[in-house]
Amino acid sequence: MRIVFIGPPGAGKGTQAERLIAVYGLAHLSTGDMLRAARDAKTEIGLQAESYMAAGQLVPDDVIVAIVAERLKAADCAAGFLLDGFPRTIAQAEALDRMLHERGTPLDVVLELRVPEEELFRRLAGRGRADDSPEVIRQRLVAYRQQTEPLLDYYEKKGLLKVIDGLGPVDEIFARIKAVLDPWTG
Repeated sequence: MRIVFIGPPGAGKGTQAERLIAVYGLAHLSTGDMLRAARDAKTEIGLQAESYMAAGQLVPDDVIVAIVAERLKAADCAAGFLLDGFPRTIAQAEALDRMLHERGTPLDVVLELRVPEEELFRRLAGRGRADDSPEVIRQRLVAYRQQTEPLLDYYEKKGLLKVIDGLGPVDEIFARIKAVLDPWTG
């Protein structure tokens, strides 16, 4: 199973991703983890990424796409993967489509964990982190919406998008995700 997992900060994506990986035996491809691993391994692409990261800049699409392409070649991805934090832009989504098409392994589904903004705000504010001031939370949610809405439209037009209600107990949310994914597991 090849999945893209999309959800705003505070939606509970990390919790659900851990369960998905365990239950379905998927490789967890988090762009943050991949960037750090490539940097630490001092690969050519990792060193390129590090120069942007050290300067506090966003890593450009071509570098991110190259890191994802490198990671998808790993043996653990053959049985399926969960992409978390990628793609973030239409250009990245198109690059991923090309990459997977060349391998004959297209995406199976794009899951969006949807939570109303008021609830996200409540969850994020309740974490008590220094970087979770109301203004910072608002900025993060606006940035997420601006980046993600075009992606949701892109995947909906391809018939891949499945929206999961992210409200309720963790087990109920996971049951909703399983109901969407179980048809692929045969």
